[in-house]
Formats: sequence, C-alpha cells, structure tokens
Amino acid sequence: MEKHVLSVLVQNNPGVLARISSLFGRRNFNIYSITAAITNDPMITRITMVVDGDEETLQQIIKQTQKLEETIEVYPLSQAKSLHRDLLLVKIGVGEDQRCKVIEICQVYEAKIVDLSVSSMIIELTGTPDKIDRFLLMIQHYTMMEMCRTGVTALERG
Repeated sequence: MEKHVLSVLVQNNPGVLARISSLFGRRNFNIYSITAAITNDPMITRITMVVDGDEETLQQIIKQTQKLEETIEVYPLSQAKSLHRDLLLVKIGVGEDQRCKVIEICQVYEAKIVDLSVSSMIIELTGTPDKIDRFLLMIQHYTMMEMCRTGVTALERG
C-alpha cells in the first residue's frame, strides 16, 4: 500500500474534523496523520491527511470526502509538486557527558534545542517526515522521555 497526502478544504464549522475522520473510519480507511487549522480565510479550514491505499482506493476516498456538505475541495498532494512538513518535539534524557554528541546531531539536522536542564533537553525539528524519521534513528540510543509529532502539513508549490 502506498501512502498519499490529501488536502481537504472545508467550511470552518464545529465538528467538521470529526465528520471527516469518522467518514474514513466507517469506510475502513486508515489515517496515518491528520492536521487541521484555519487558512488565511477564517471561514475555511485546511485538513491535511496521510492515508494509504492504491490509486483506486485514493479515488474512492476523494469521492466520498467530496460528498460531505462542508467540503469545498479535495485533492492529492504529490511529493514532486508540493512541500510536506512535520514538526517534532522530543525530550531526551542526557547527562553532561552526552550533550556534545546530541548537539552535533542537532546541528547536522538543523534541529533547535529549545529547553535544557541538568538531566534532559527538549529538541524541536521541522522538516519532511523522512528527515524526522532519520533524526529519530540517530537519537534512539538516548533515553526518550517524551515525544510529540504533529503529522504532515502540506501545500502545493507555485
């Protein structure tokens, strides 16, 4: 199964995100990540979803979503024609002897250390989902205390 990124523009009404996600659940479509926020027009919300399936499944998802009364537009976002970003906040346990190595890893990935204490640090990283996955592999040997990841948000280029 291939993962697809969908952009869904909807009217900014209470419960619209719940209606969209429940539609997917009823149709047995899996959502890997979902983000939602108002656009430059406060009456419109952009929902970005990562779903899996073949081309036929993707077209079915799009058609079902377009049928919802509050849906304005639904379209897939290809990697080549859009920008995809994800945000990671991760708190890792590090001692003084480990800090330099973690700082070096952060510099390579252009991550920011946003909080530092005697025994831990919180790191912020924004980038493509692949970049964040690679970063997490690099720090997997440290004690991960907490992690929060936003999921993909994306816009078409041009």
